[in-house]
Amino acid sequence: MNTATVSERDPGDADEPGWEVDPDDEQGAAVVATAGRQLRSWREAAGLRVPEFAEAMGYGEGIVYKVEAGKRIPRPEYLDRADEVLGARGILSGLKEDLREVRYPKKVRDLAGLEARAVELTAYGDHNLHGLLQTQEYAQALFTMRRPSLASEQIERALAARTARKSIFDRVPAPSLSFIQEEVTLRRPIGGKMVLRRQLEHLLELGQLRHVEIQVMPTAREDHAGMSGEMQVLKFGDGSAIGRSEGDFGGRPISDPKQLRVIELRCGIIRAQALAPGESLAFIEQVLGEP
Repeated sequence: MNTATVSERDPGDADEPGWEVDPDDEQGAAVVATAGRQLRSWREAAGLRVPEFAEAMGYGEGIVYKVEAGKRIPRPEYLDRADEVLGARGILSGLKEDLREVRYPKKVRDLAGLEARAVELTAYGDHNLHGLLQTQEYAQALFTMRRPSLASEQIERALAARTARKSIFDRVPAPSLSFIQEEVTLRRPIGGKMVLRRQLEHLLELGQLRHVEIQVMPTAREDHAGMSGEMQVLKFGDGSAIGRSEGDFGGRPISDPKQLRVIELRCGIIRAQALAPGESLAFIEQVLGEP
């Protein structure tokens, strides 16, 4: 049975956004190029020319050329089909593991790598819930409403990357995770009322974890240290740290101790100004019960 998708069988071989290789991602490009060479070697060893292989695969010739040239990330189903056509006995299917992370944009991989090393995370969010707190439905709604619009493949990749980052909650030993969220992020019905309801229920579940604290910054607060926008601080076991503030230092990640102190100071003040964790969970329950 042909397992190729409709878009990849398109005789025009149009590129699907989100599966092309980022030229600035040297590590990812090297992994994709290696996979492409293996696929080409297996095809040539089988005595198949590209048109013959493409026909057997059920894919356009253009896609085969791009995959083998390392210019396109092969889909998992492409690898499975190639393994079947070329009789590779699982070797080509096994490339899925090597390519899994490459599917995610480099900046997302870098962030996930930092979170995987962190022993402490403090984050303040003002427009929407922090990515680690989001349900799949909520995250999909956020990506779908982006303007300019994202292609479905880009949304798929972004969701997969965000889901992978959530392994931070299951790490042993567990890192200390602290989130401060503006009240409006609990009330704005991103994706609709039912999506928001399930999102609030998820927050209550996360808030019960011993290593997770969720605090709410009430809209009625007159004094607020977070008016410069979102911020986050990640601390690591070796004593180093990285911070980012939307309104300071160009919004880029910084590690300079003097600059970090500014962000840490603000995060500390925001935590003091927000509702305590217990009060915050009660507040979320209250919002959940509202019509």
